[in-house]
Amino acid sequence: MTLTQQVITILMVVLGTMLTRFLPFLLFPGNKPAPKYIQYIGRVLPSAVFGLLVIYSLKDVSLFAGGHGIPELLSILLVILLHLWKRQMLLSIAGGTVCYMLLVQLVF
Repeated sequence: MTLTQQVITILMVVLGTMLTRFLPFLLFPGNKPAPKYIQYIGRVLPSAVFGLLVIYSLKDVSLFAGGHGIPELLSILLVILLHLWKRQMLLSIAGGTVCYMLLVQLVF
């Protein structure tokens, strides 16, 4: 890439980032309530993303090869326990990911 192309690429990334950060505040100012459908999306989207992450993570698991799905099962159990204990989605996801990586790298 030429220097001009690099500068244009960086400017486009900055513009895209700024647009996605500022657009919600421009569309839905804080002095009036958000529309009902936006409130609904705000309630259900985190759980939907979490469900999608679970499905994506388990789509290639084979019960008849390797660890027979044991690392995945143990990691899922840890995610459930962490979430019931702390009720913080990021902690649950990070804990399950670290558990899975340690099991796959060191045990299975």
